[in-house]
Amino acid sequence: MGTARSLVTTRHRRNQNQQKQRRRIHCECVPPTVDQEADEETLPPTQTQTSSSSLTQQQSGSVAAATDSEGWTRRATVVSFCFVAFLLCNMDRVNMSVSILPMAEQYGWSDGTKGLVQSSFFWGYLLTQVLGGVLSDRAGGKVVLGFGVAWWSLFTAITPYAASLGLGPLLAARAMMGVGEGVAMPAMNNLVSRWVPAQERSRSLARVYSGMFCGSILGLLASPPLIERYDWPTVFHLFGSLGVVWIALWFAPGIGPASTPTKDTVISAEERAMLAANVAVADDNAKPVNIPWRALLSKRAVWAIILCHFCHNWGTFILLTWTPTYYHDVLGFDIYSSSYAAVLPWVSQTIMANIAATVADTRLLPKYGATKTRKVMQSIGFLGPAVCLTLLPEVNEPMLAIALLCASQGLDAFSHSGLYSNHQDIAPRYAGVLLGLSNSAGVLAGVLGTGATGALLEASGGDWAEVWSVAVILYMVGTAIWLSWSTGERVVD
Repeated sequence: MGTARSLVTTRHRRNQNQQKQRRRIHCECVPPTVDQEADEETLPPTQTQTSSSSLTQQQSGSVAAATDSEGWTRRATVVSFCFVAFLLCNMDRVNMSVSILPMAEQYGWSDGTKGLVQSSFFWGYLLTQVLGGVLSDRAGGKVVLGFGVAWWSLFTAITPYAASLGLGPLLAARAMMGVGEGVAMPAMNNLVSRWVPAQERSRSLARVYSGMFCGSILGLLASPPLIERYDWPTVFHLFGSLGVVWIALWFAPGIGPASTPTKDTVISAEERAMLAANVAVADDNAKPVNIPWRALLSKRAVWAIILCHFCHNWGTFILLTWTPTYYHDVLGFDIYSSSYAAVLPWVSQTIMANIAATVADTRLLPKYGATKTRKVMQSIGFLGPAVCLTLLPEVNEPMLAIALLCASQGLDAFSHSGLYSNHQDIAPRYAGVLLGLSNSAGVLAGVLGTGATGALLEASGGDWAEVWSVAVILYMVGTAIWLSWSTGERVVD
């Protein structure tokens, strides 16, 4: 009898344990009911905040997890093509800053004429900034960027022929080259806004802009030996022909990417789904029908980008176009030494741009948000060069002067995680147009600054102190505007 009771009790306990186990499995697999959700809403605020924080961390980590599982991604291909396009862009631009020295001797140009030749590129560059943004946002960045590379490569190659015809044809050829390069940055920005999630934006843009820095480095390194061995026209012929290779690959089926992930035929389903969930304008339907000009131009954040782009580019384009001349005339370097010394600031900028972008994306952005991140990075990008250029006129030692210019460009690189990343923060749907607007102001600074530098040097007998002073003043003005008006939040839908 006792044995029977013990057997029944054991079976009863076993049944209870099995029921509890089934209920536990059921609770883990079945979504919460309305009553359970109501119970969760009554959690103390600290528990609710902890849950929200955990969810945010999971969402922010989803892109990194997707990248790790995919290996080489299609968006990495987009960034790589843009990197090479920008490398060619600056190679074709800086070759004139080296070739201008033998060209000036051959044609008998003054400093004023050299400034005119160097600034003529920006005349055409200015014309297509907004147009390039509008066309990219309507027709897609792929076609517009492809056109730009083809156009500027052609006019790079024919520059020596134009120079042989006279100053007027040379100025026209350089301006037409600028027309092609003018669409590159808006088209790239359009592609990045549709292919790259916010969590990777600073790093992706830093990699693309590193192409510009590497282009400056290669152009400055390759030009002197080509000039010495063959003559200066070879530089333009060779550099211009490289664009043909890029164009062939860009439009090759299965190699070059589409304008958007939804149109691309090579992208994996996993990456397409991730981009659809994390990129604000990843689909074709996001293309604007009408540009909201009044809404854009009524926002202080938009004007912060436009005005600060002007302030930033004044100093940047002076360094881009006039540094070899500074080394040659002030520090006494020959054409080889001038070009090689001019490379070092761009090496510094390449390294620091990627370091700053990694810090912005992985440290500052998750902790402090977009607004504080953009303000901090751009403030460094303005104030750092301002300090360096203030000290530069007091320096007579060549190595110290080069060190200051390297520090200036290295700190300037923080701007790519500030000003240059902000277009997609505040108006992702109109990123191409907005970059066209702001870069128009930046190009205007290039036109005025490059031309004014030649005039100042000619009027002062080669005194560079006034050249650097103007750049420093604009850096300070830009800092004040940026800290007062900029934001990392979306202001235009």
